[in-house]
Amino acid sequence: MNPGKLWLLPLAAAFLFPAASAGAATPLKIGFPLPLTGEIPKVGESSKYAAEMLREEINAQGGLEVGGVKYPLEFIYEDNESKPESAVSVTLKLINLDEVVALVGPQSSRQAVPAGGEANENKTPMISPWSTNPDTTRDRPWVFRAAFLDPFQAPVAARFAAKQFQAKNAAILFEVSNDYSKGLADFFKLVWEEQGGTVVAMESHGPRDNDFSAQLTKIISFKPDFIFLPENYNFAALIVRQGRELGYKGPFMGSDAWGSAELMELCGDSCKGQYFSTHYAAAGATGATREFIDKYRAKYGYVPDDVAALTWDAVNIILKAIQQGGEVNPDVVKMREIIRANLASISNFEGITGNMRFDEQGDPIKCAVVVRISEAGEFTAVESVCP
Repeated sequence: MNPGKLWLLPLAAAFLFPAASAGAATPLKIGFPLPLTGEIPKVGESSKYAAEMLREEINAQGGLEVGGVKYPLEFIYEDNESKPESAVSVTLKLINLDEVVALVGPQSSRQAVPAGGEANENKTPMISPWSTNPDTTRDRPWVFRAAFLDPFQAPVAARFAAKQFQAKNAAILFEVSNDYSKGLADFFKLVWEEQGGTVVAMESHGPRDNDFSAQLTKIISFKPDFIFLPENYNFAALIVRQGRELGYKGPFMGSDAWGSAELMELCGDSCKGQYFSTHYAAAGATGATREFIDKYRAKYGYVPDDVAALTWDAVNIILKAIQQGGEVNPDVVKMREIIRANLASISNFEGITGNMRFDEQGDPIKCAVVVRISEAGEFTAVESVCP
């Protein structure tokens, strides 16, 4: 989207839902600023698919019941192009033009941090399904998330790597302009050194790089016990493959941004046997999580990744906050206030990515999962770590 033409957009989004008949409930509008194109389009696709599946299920039953009245759900999707500046533009469009009552997204911290600032400034409740950088919610009472934070994820990854690989020396490679990647790299280095390990190399790259041979050659020369890659799945796939081509035979330890359904398509055999910390594991899931996976796979043809599962939880958290109010206020400003207050008061939520409760910053206290990529390319849980 061209930010300069943002306010020239037609008001078509306001009419995506059929005109309500006399006496029918007005649709509840929720906005989704998603990365449908750009660096991580599979993240946007997974999020949209999960949200649409939930919307269709609820609307097939007449809508979301609030105070004895059923309200149809209207979800408005905007492409943030995987860019911070576009995330800001489409977030403002959803708030001011579409007058949504709440936002689900952005997903990546690189977009969620700046978009969260706008949501908070405009007093619109926002929940990011996937962002793990603390700055997304820090001192922003209108912003929440469904994912654990990097200060929790870093020690999970560090302690597991030390145990699993019998490692003392680590190397780190990260994207320097990505809030998520750089932030998690810094947290990991701090934790690794606190537990007595040594970081023998810490290398970075830019957002448009696709040749990592210089960084990897340097890293390999230091003979690390493993390489930590807090990278989005597209970079992780390239780096792992290039590392193998350069002769590196040691393990990689990844982070939750590896958990895309597209990872194995891009990485292939090179990623098999590697580990990463994440939010849920599809292989071996049971109960409501298994039901979600089966429905998603039947509808869309592939196993849902962690961002799809987190989006399912995030939307349900918003819907729970709407229902707790007991009424739908026709004044969008007042409705946003009701939702924010109810989000802040949710003491416990049983999601398909685990049970969670929220702290004063709007961050969930929940468990992490370490998964191994099996020889069949499945993400299989090997350890659960809880606060």
